[in-house]
This record gives sequence, C-alpha cells and structure tokens, in this order.
Amino acid sequence: MRKGDAFAVRVDGAEATAYAGDTVAAVLVRAGRVSWRRTRVGDRPRGLFCGIGACQDCLVTVDGVDGVRACLAPVAPGTAVTTSDGADRG
Repeated sequence: MRKGDAFAVRVDGAEATAYAGDTVAAVLVRAGRVSWRRTRVGDRPRGLFCGIGACQDCLVTVDGVDGVRACLAPVAPGTAVTTSDGADRG
C-alpha cells in the first residue's frame, strides 16, 4: 500500500511524521511509543489495546480536546497531540 506524502504533526511538543489516513495511534506507534498514559489506580502504563475504540486505554489530548481515542482520531497536517505526563516511551 502506498503511504503518500508525509506531513508533520506535534506529539508532546516534538515533530512526528504522519501520512494520509493515519490515526494518532499509528503516529505514536511508528514513533516507538507503546504507552502514552498511566492508570489512576496502580499507575500502570496504557496505550493501544483494542484498536477499535471500545476500551479507552489509548486516550490522549488532540488539539486541546481531552479524552480522544488515539486509535480512532485521524491526523492532519499540524495536529497537536499531548499524552499524559509520565508515560513510558518504547
């Protein structure tokens, strides 16, 4: 499958590469992020789990909107994603 032209999005203030049709989760996983938030109880790492929007493990902030499911949210040039503080990287 052809990816098309790359464009930039911001993840926690850093530039990340995205392609047409990507979701926020696709961008995060491609960048090596396996978790991007932690549970309130137990401080356990969470990231992409079900991939269909049912579990809410992949919540992020997109363009200032909290509680967005990363697995469902499409990215566009200039999209700004903020993950929870303290998330594991890789």
